[in-house]
Amino acid sequence: MIELDVLLLFFSASVLLGLSPGPDNLFVLAQSAQHGRSAGLLVTLGLCTGLIFHTTAVAFGLAAVFHTSAIAFTVLKFIGASYLIYLAWQAFRASASDTSQKVAELNPAKLYRRGIIMNITNPKVSLFFLAFLPQFVDIANGSLVAQFLLLGGVFIIATILVFGSISLIAGGIGERFRESPRAQTILNRLAGVVFVGLALKLVVSER
Repeated sequence: MIELDVLLLFFSASVLLGLSPGPDNLFVLAQSAQHGRSAGLLVTLGLCTGLIFHTTAVAFGLAAVFHTSAIAFTVLKFIGASYLIYLAWQAFRASASDTSQKVAELNPAKLYRRGIIMNITNPKVSLFFLAFLPQFVDIANGSLVAQFLLLGGVFIIATILVFGSISLIAGGIGERFRESPRAQTILNRLAGVVFVGLALKLVVSER
């Protein structure tokens, strides 16, 4: 099995990657600021569930499909971009009162599912794992599949810690904004801009 020092190095690298600005942590930040801490935490859990999919894809070689097939890569990223544009449209058209009502209506399952969709429809995550995880495995340590799954689990733990912290901080800041209808409207618009930016970034991304 993978040595402890290697796992610690991998965990440290994963935390640093989680802290660096990227689509997922910006998505968590926007959702937490707009809908509250609980929403951010549920979206984080959804994103981490999506990471299970990507870890499995790498472990069993499915990520290679996105690496070799331009069609599969393009279709998946456009599905993801379309979903982000849909969220942006909802944010732009929402008034402060609409947002308060929608926060109450957003059930845990919907928020959790939102995180899963965001993560799974980003093929860049599988390609990132395909490049990142193999650097920490060694055929001498036994089953490569088991090593990939272990690393994926460690990465998920690091992601929960980082994104969970982002959810708590952004949710607390957003709570103050939500006390003012005008500030809530501005927050909605900013969230919409973030979603559009993430969609454009995904559309122009290459394999």
